[in-house]
Amino acid sequence: MNIGLVPSSVKELTAKGYNVYVETGAGRGIAASDADYVEAGAEILSMAEAVFQQAQMVVKVKEPQPAKWARLTSEQILFTYLHLAADADQAAGLIESGCSAIAYETITDDQGGLPLLAPMSEVAGRLSVIEGASCLKAHEGGRGLLVSGVPGKKAADIVIIGGGVVGANAARLAVGLGTRVTIFDKSLRRLRYLSDIFGAAVETRYSTDAALAEALLSADVIIGAVLIPGASAPQLVSCAQLKLMKPEAVLVDVAIDQGGCFETSRPTTHQDPTYVVDGIVHYCVANMPGAVPLTSSEALNNATLPFVLALAENGIAALETDSHLAAGLIVHQGKLVHPAVIEALHYLTAAE
Repeated sequence: MNIGLVPSSVKELTAKGYNVYVETGAGRGIAASDADYVEAGAEILSMAEAVFQQAQMVVKVKEPQPAKWARLTSEQILFTYLHLAADADQAAGLIESGCSAIAYETITDDQGGLPLLAPMSEVAGRLSVIEGASCLKAHEGGRGLLVSGVPGKKAADIVIIGGGVVGANAARLAVGLGTRVTIFDKSLRRLRYLSDIFGAAVETRYSTDAALAEALLSADVIIGAVLIPGASAPQLVSCAQLKLMKPEAVLVDVAIDQGGCFETSRPTTHQDPTYVVDGIVHYCVANMPGAVPLTSSEALNNATLPFVLALAENGIAALETDSHLAAGLIVHQGKLVHPAVIEALHYLTAAE
């Protein structure tokens, strides 16, 4: 389980005089004990309810579940991944709470990037190849194919849809495994960048319906790595197109937290990660980085800590002087305020 604040981040906050409350056992997934958090200056509370009651700002990794968003109040800031465009129930719950909800995934930087999404995207991109390779094994329902191949047998064909942070990291690992890699994107500038980085190790292609349909014919693994910040992911592979694919090929939908980019995608868990539709194995685990919490929690904290410190010092007023942080505000004073989420959940806005 990932955690929003690792002990080193807690120490940074308590050294500046802030009170930090941690639910007992919260650091179990990263091998951090309650004693580690106490040493960092935190106060350990026995239940999540107590943390919500004490805190002015709640820092998490995953979105709160219904029982927890019901505990939020108009006096609190929620700082976490939200992905509200694909979760109308949570959006309605946060609106009702009156809290100020700031989403990691829409905070920006000077280069037009998404700095708090990047760490998890790096992890998810690399994991997508590992999980796709695992799903190709016969006992997992796949084609019985070793992705790297061996002398006399060619390597797997891996198709990556989306050349952003997820796609680039997926390509990096796939190339390292010796697979045949094709990356699709709609940005020629991004395709040129990827071509410069990977050279002849990858094939870059402009993404059109016809080009994707052609790639389906030869793909052993297709990784969905598309992202529209704050919005639902576009569906790029239809149910009918599964019949074009090799039997027992694999779809890995990294965009599942944003609704998924394959028509047949539905969220799965680390405990039950796959299902089969028309002979095609689907891996659609929400929160893929949760499989490697030690890596992903540390990487995420490196990116979030400056924003946590700014919010701790100035509260919601920190958004007034930081336009990049302000881009993360999704819900405020009982309303949706982020344009992409408003567009995706317009019916909630109309009901306000």
